[in-house]
Amino acid sequence: MNFDENLSKLLRRYDELQMLMNEAGSGGKLAQLGREFSELEPIVQEIQTLQKIRQELVDAEALLEVSDTEMRALAEEEVRELGRRAGEQEEKVRIALIPKDEADSKNAILEVRAGTGGEEAALFAASLFRMYERYASRKGWKFEVMDVNETGLGGFKEAVASITGRNVFARLKYESGVHRVQRVPDTEASGRIHTSAATVAVMPEAEEVDVHINTEDLRVDTYRAQGAGGQHVNKTDSAVRITHAPSGIVVQCQDEKSQHKNRAKAMKMLMTKLYDSQRQEMSSKRAAERRSQVGSGDRSERIRTYNFPQSRVTEHRINLTLYSLDEIMNGVGVDELIDALTTEDQAAKMAAMN
Repeated sequence: MNFDENLSKLLRRYDELQMLMNEAGSGGKLAQLGREFSELEPIVQEIQTLQKIRQELVDAEALLEVSDTEMRALAEEEVRELGRRAGEQEEKVRIALIPKDEADSKNAILEVRAGTGGEEAALFAASLFRMYERYASRKGWKFEVMDVNETGLGGFKEAVASITGRNVFARLKYESGVHRVQRVPDTEASGRIHTSAATVAVMPEAEEVDVHINTEDLRVDTYRAQGAGGQHVNKTDSAVRITHAPSGIVVQCQDEKSQHKNRAKAMKMLMTKLYDSQRQEMSSKRAAERRSQVGSGDRSERIRTYNFPQSRVTEHRINLTLYSLDEIMNGVGVDELIDALTTEDQAAKMAAMN
């Protein structure tokens, strides 16, 4: 089926859905039809815009046959402009036709962990965590810290946050992987550059309908919340650790003073990790689809290097280098990286579709 035939098929299905929704009345069937209709509607709008431009182009081309020289010159200019607009709109339609990741509209759980490099890696992990916090603030998202394991010098061994907002996972999903830093530590008297790393994991936040958890499979432990340097944050066993026996996944939360609130946050983290595990398993079975994505998404893969002496950030998956490290670490320049990754991903998926 060629491009135009595919568009005609989608338009017919759109009209059919309108008719079926009018006949469905109410209930689950109507909701199912409504979801499909909502998914098709923005695509159909782009197709209709393309059809309108194409018709205007046909009308303008007809004027090329007139004998009036001035009118023909105007028609030639209009044909060139409409041809350009038609090409741009066709590109928009092709992008709209790319199959959507069902998780794109979800909120996300962000995990940042110090990797190789000791205290310097922990300090870099803290810097990355704050970078995403600043970025979330600029996007108008809610950034809620769920768990932080600090070092005595201000670094983070690991930190977890819930990020809530519009299309959070769609924007942040490319951030999963190993982030490497090259800089001179404050404690380095000789000025020698050290290399260390932190691992970032971004997972779509699961809802109860996404994953089922049997309470009999859970072991819940409570303990006293700890601060940096081993100091007690409070005197009660408010921190919660949950172990999911079948998968071996362990989550913990100590950010709240209330044990009940910590347990609720920990359960959210557990559901998200189980959901992410299911998605990873499904994704690994679709090797052809994975090849059309930017990188493999494997969290053991080095994806980006932050070189402080040169104020340089290199995105290895698409060979992009930006000399705006300060802006990126402040959350301002993160969009430029994500936009480039999104564009590359869309291009690869369009090529695979063709």
